[in-house]
Amino acid sequence: MPPGLNGSQNGDSEYLLEFEKPLAANRRHIVELEADQTGTGRDHSGEIRNLRAQYLAQLKKTYSNLSAWQTVQVARHPRRPLAGDYIERIVKDFVELHGDRTFGDDGAIRCGLGRISTEKVAIIAQHKGRDTNEKIKCNFGCAHPEGYRKALRVMKLAEKFSLPIVTLIDTPGAYPGVDSEERGVAEAIAVNLREMSRLRTPIACLVIGEGGSGGALGIGVGDRVAVLEHAYYSVISPEGCAAILWKTGEKAPEAAEAMKITSRYLKELGIIDEVVAEPLGGAHRNVAEAAANVERYFVRAIRDLRRFNLDDLLQHRYERWRKMGKVIKLQPATQVENA
Repeated sequence: MPPGLNGSQNGDSEYLLEFEKPLAANRRHIVELEADQTGTGRDHSGEIRNLRAQYLAQLKKTYSNLSAWQTVQVARHPRRPLAGDYIERIVKDFVELHGDRTFGDDGAIRCGLGRISTEKVAIIAQHKGRDTNEKIKCNFGCAHPEGYRKALRVMKLAEKFSLPIVTLIDTPGAYPGVDSEERGVAEAIAVNLREMSRLRTPIACLVIGEGGSGGALGIGVGDRVAVLEHAYYSVISPEGCAAILWKTGEKAPEAAEAMKITSRYLKELGIIDEVVAEPLGGAHRNVAEAAANVERYFVRAIRDLRRFNLDDLLQHRYERWRKMGKVIKLQPATQVENA
């Protein structure tokens, strides 16, 4: 069955992104022929086979040439698997832990202990919520300071018991509201950055959807950092960048392209270590395959990191983050003109 044709399984039949709409006519024709073949007994197998081949070729061409803004749209797809979906599929014996022991519990960040394959791990995940009630409970994936403090509490627990830490990053950013600021969200993120940089246990991070600003970095300082093929990782949302540079959110596509926020550019720039492949047409078309890819990445990363003794691991982590980015010194304009 071609990706996206089985709506009951893959869940994307009710929602098409703008650039996916040319695929819709082909898909509807296939579904109609299959229904007619089942209902009347007429043999359309040859035509269906040709249409499926055309559909797959068109889908592959579309998703192999996505613009940065189209990638952002895929990362925000309403049927895209969330952290909870991955936890349910790849984490065995998951025991969720709640509360930061200071203020309260934050539904935007889920933490717990469990097993990925044969590896015992601590899981830190940002969860956006699927339906309206869950989205409100999770604050649309925008964590308050208590979420980051809860995450750090579980990380410290992992360090105490020598458990590797895996993080699933998916947030447009930390919550910037008054109550969040009053309780010290900037300080909470800053403390996490400092403490994650020196935790004496392996840390593997994966951006599964949106990797927005400090909200993502608050659980994103690791020994290995990867991004799903159609996810993005950025210092600011494209809309926020456009609002600053062009004073309008309508320039978000141009901002997304200029910021180099897609997985290919992130790998080329050395921001991430690996791009984790998605099923053809995006993770929302085949959640099981996407989850299997995520599981393989974490198992491979954890087993690789276990080879290092802790002192070397921390040194490599330090060097990884220190070498990120480049400083370019430009000559003053007067010197350039006189040269």
